Amino acid sequence: MAGAQARGEGRPLSGTTARFRELLARGRIVVAPGAYDALSARLVERAGFEAAYLSGAGVSYTHLARPDIGLVTLDEMLRRAEAICSAVNIPVLADGDTGFGNAINVQRTVRAYEHAGLAGIQLEDQTFPKRCGHLDGKEVIDADEMVGKVRAAVDARHDNDFVIVARTDAIATHGIEEALRRLRSYADAGADVLFADGPATLEQLAAIPRALTHPAMANMVEGGKTPLVPAAELERLGYRLVIFPNSLVRLFARAGATLLAALRASGTTAGARGDMLSFDELNDLVGTPAILEAGRRYSGGSGPPNAGGN
Repeated sequence: MAGAQARGEGRPLSGTTARFRELLARGRIVVAPGAYDALSARLVERAGFEAAYLSGAGVSYTHLARPDIGLVTLDEMLRRAEAICSAVNIPVLADGDTGFGNAINVQRTVRAYEHAGLAGIQLEDQTFPKRCGHLDGKEVIDADEMVGKVRAAVDARHDNDFVIVARTDAIATHGIEEALRRLRSYADAGADVLFADGPATLEQLAAIPRALTHPAMANMVEGGKTPLVPAAELERLGYRLVIFPNSLVRLFARAGATLLAALRASGTTAGARGDMLSFDELNDLVGTPAILEAGRRYSGGSGPPNAGGN
């Protein structure tokens, strides 16, 4: 935890875009668990993962208590991105939905994501309002329009290492061959990583990286349309990046509901203490000892420290 304790507030350490590029190029799959706020991102980093994924669905679930149907705004995503990138040193790839508008909006989104400290953005070819890739009823824009969005994203970035992931949802609307055709055109437009969401069979899942020359990304949604496949098997199939976008939020929601039901029934949380971080463990996770020590140092050692517990 020493790295997290030494981390300061504000702009993240430089080099996360180059580091993400290096991870994608090394030939082994990058596993990026989903995070929806700074604390969940800190847990991802502490667990030893080399990258995290800022899930738009996760922000919608936790910030709005609403489904992933295009309700989250650019500003809401940026506030989460800035907090996460200030809290961790690992590269963070962020969901950019449809870019929050047309190609000009995409450019503004890319510049804002880059300025927030993110290592890359995922853009999709759905119509607006979009919806979760594992919900029915999706529609996609014309492929040429998405090509324009990808080109706009490439032109907008200041750092050439900033990764642009192009996603298609055309498997559900047009079939696997059209999805692959679209991804190839997005690669020609400058996308760095290609992502076909919603393959419904192992055969479709395996066909995607075989048909592409660019790094391919997989999406593991528990109970979704795509079969759950371990990261090692996805690597064998040719994938270079896999996200588990909302595993944490779903686990936390179940655990929270269980704790609250027990508290309601018994009037105490004593029975759940074994499932919680201790007070000291939580303060260690958020870097309280290092922050208090810095406060003492800057004040000449005077003044009582206050960890805060309420």
